Amino acid sequence: MRNIHRNEKGITGLETAIILIAFVVVASVFAYTALSAGLFATQKSQEAVYAGIQETQSTMEVRGDVIAYKGDANISSTIGKVEFTVTNAMKNGQAINLTPPYALADGALVSSGLQNPTQIAYTDMNVTIANAAWTLSWAGKRSDDYLLEDNEKAIITVWLHTYDGADWAAGSNPPFLAANNVDTYHTFTLEVKPPQGAVLNIERTTPAVLDTVVNLN
Repeated sequence: MRNIHRNEKGITGLETAIILIAFVVVASVFAYTALSAGLFATQKSQEAVYAGIQETQSTMEVRGDVIAYKGDANISSTIGKVEFTVTNAMKNGQAINLTPPYALADGALVSSGLQNPTQIAYTDMNVTIANAAWTLSWAGKRSDDYLLEDNEKAIITVWLHTYDGADWAAGSNPPFLAANNVDTYHTFTLEVKPPQGAVLNIERTTPAVLDTVVNLN
């Protein structure tokens, strides 16, 4: 009877310990993987929230009226430029770089020679200009730079046609319109695209009669 169970083997305490350690190691690996995935997801969520806050803090809004100016006999019965005022939409918002691509010299429209991080696109049913010509001036107090900061008002003028200080002329290619097509009942859109932050869309339709100065509100 003693030899009946001679070949049967039991699990020793050492083997049990090894198995338990293996389970603990595997569980730790899974736990670490899950924790890492959770931390990664949390980091991505934080980055998305931060990016959203930055975009909100770098948002512009139009203050006041959108004004269009009719050209002279060379571009008669058509709009030569559009002007509007923008401010930072958020109190204590981030400064927005409004370095202009064009400037006025003795009344004539000339290239500023500067890179413009903020671009303004012009679109209507006939044409799209991705980076239209525009100049910058200020209303009220301002700092000595091109950054739109709290409590500052920037006046942006989008030039649809060239101007030499005395006469208007249709442009041959972008950033100006090649034809005098912004006349009556004409719908167009201006998209102000800062380097970061939300795009400011301004859509307007010209009235039945174009005066020298036209309020498009």
